[in-house]
Amino acid sequence: MKKIKLLLVDDEENFVRTLAERLQIRDLGSNVALSGEEALAFLDKEPPDVIVLDLRMPGIDGMEVLRRVKRDRPNIQVIILTGHGTDKDKEEATRIGAFEYHKKPVDIDALVFSIKNAYRKRMEDMMVAATFAQAGDFDDAEQLMVDEGLKDKRGK
Repeated sequence: MKKIKLLLVDDEENFVRTLAERLQIRDLGSNVALSGEEALAFLDKEPPDVIVLDLRMPGIDGMEVLRRVKRDRPNIQVIILTGHGTDKDKEEATRIGAFEYHKKPVDIDALVFSIKNAYRKRMEDMMVAATFAQAGDFDDAEQLMVDEGLKDKRGK
């Protein structure tokens, strides 16, 4: 499996740095953002394949980050990891397009499994779209990419 470009977003610096270390031990290197604003800056600078995102943060909160990611870069898979989420938050995040939703504390192996599945889903969707394009069915390939969130609404 290709190296997954992973972004961890949480305002609790000690938690997110420890999580990054635990993931690194499992061969999942990551970038870290300590705010919603910082996370959004990564989208243009170093777009990740998968984002692990906290909900409750000062400034731009996780739900707003999720909305903007799914609006502007819908091909990026987002996993919610929060200590303060409610059932309503879970429903909203799922409706917006979160790949999975976990509560803290999370079993690290379960999170690794989710990250790998999110990445696999992204790659499978891209391969299906590429197959349509190779077959010369560009309209269906483009529509699939839009439907599956592989092509952002700006046509990229």
